[in-house]
Amino acid sequence: MAHLIDADFVYLLTGLALILAVILPYALRTVALSAPVVLLAIGALVGLLPLPDAVQLDPTDDRALLEHITEFAVIISLMGVGLALDRPLSLRSWASWRRWGTTWRLLAIAMPLSIAAAAWLGWWIVGLGPASAVLLGAALAPTDPVLASDVQVEGPTTDEEDEDEIDERDEVRFALTSEAGLNDALAFPFVYLAILVAGAGSVADWGLEWLAWDVVGKVVIGVAVGMGTGWLLARSAFHSSRQSMRVAETGEPLLAIAAVLLSYGAAEVSRGYGFLAVFVCAMTLRSMERSADYHALMHQVIERLERLLTLVVLLLLGVAISGGLLEHLTWSAAGLGLLLIFVVRPVTAWIALRIRPGDLGPRERIATAFFGIRGIGSIYYLAYATGEAKFAEADLLWSTVGFVITVSVIVHGISATPVMRWLDAHREEARR
Repeated sequence: MAHLIDADFVYLLTGLALILAVILPYALRTVALSAPVVLLAIGALVGLLPLPDAVQLDPTDDRALLEHITEFAVIISLMGVGLALDRPLSLRSWASWRRWGTTWRLLAIAMPLSIAAAAWLGWWIVGLGPASAVLLGAALAPTDPVLASDVQVEGPTTDEEDEDEIDERDEVRFALTSEAGLNDALAFPFVYLAILVAGAGSVADWGLEWLAWDVVGKVVIGVAVGMGTGWLLARSAFHSSRQSMRVAETGEPLLAIAAVLLSYGAAEVSRGYGFLAVFVCAMTLRSMERSADYHALMHQVIERLERLLTLVVLLLLGVAISGGLLEHLTWSAAGLGLLLIFVVRPVTAWIALRIRPGDLGPRERIATAFFGIRGIGSIYYLAYATGEAKFAEADLLWSTVGFVITVSVIVHGISATPVMRWLDAHREEARR
């Protein structure tokens, strides 16, 4: 029977996360070390303590808890990502679509190649069944919007003159931010593919429906719901005829959280992709009165909530690692995890970016390809899929995903600050 985490431990963990959320960003400003690395280490040390069974997180017994807490963390992060992007995207402007060319190549080329390579390696090296191999590829393909904050844009620019300058000169941060905002939703069709394969039905029975509904239909619904929700909220906040509805004038930033819940809930009820709806809603909100300070206020609220949720999840992940999350990890699965981080993502992304380099030079292409950070979204996909279908190698999948996230947090967390400073220095030197 699934057990519940002790309520007293939840209060303790949340309090610890709040303290660390206040202290760590300032304490780590001068060192090449990210907060996620520290939090994961603290969680692992806490897990070594003689904790009661009720607070030992188990991915099987606590699957529903993991699913919902990571789900909320991801949608909060997606709202923050959408609000942070200054570069507009207009459906009626081909020029704006071209300016997002780096993002489209990462999504249309790098991501499918990464999923296919990970699934094939999982089948060939680890011996996973087809369903588990596809699920592993889908879960570990997206760049995580939660843990990738160190290599993303910092927030919305309200000065119109600075907006274009910052956006255009920092293509690496823009590419990684926009990719993280969109690829979480676009990994979902492959998660559903794994669930369908696990059902052992014939491809002829569900193949066409999967392509039409899971690949196309749900994406269209997610985009439509996100645009509609964002437009209605933006019109109300900025241009409503009723003064009480123009919350942008009062500076009430909680509209951002309402937008998260409304867009996600409406998309899910409509059977579209909620992750995509949240990001599109944020982009639509951002497109209204682009120079308004209200966008920065909303982003600050989302950023703080995202930071708290991230710290809680990382503390829980660290506790789970010490508590046996990696006990089913095999040498072949560990090797696969290292290949995914150091070979599959960098190579597939480099191929995608090399096709049409655009504004990315050689250094920028390498950095963008390398920082495909894996994180909390992967936990959500795995928790969701294992709740929808039975996967024979579920324990091995949990151990592999936990290992990949751990390695990614450490490697990318340590390297992010010096690499981005190095790129900034080269960019400034080239401008002189």
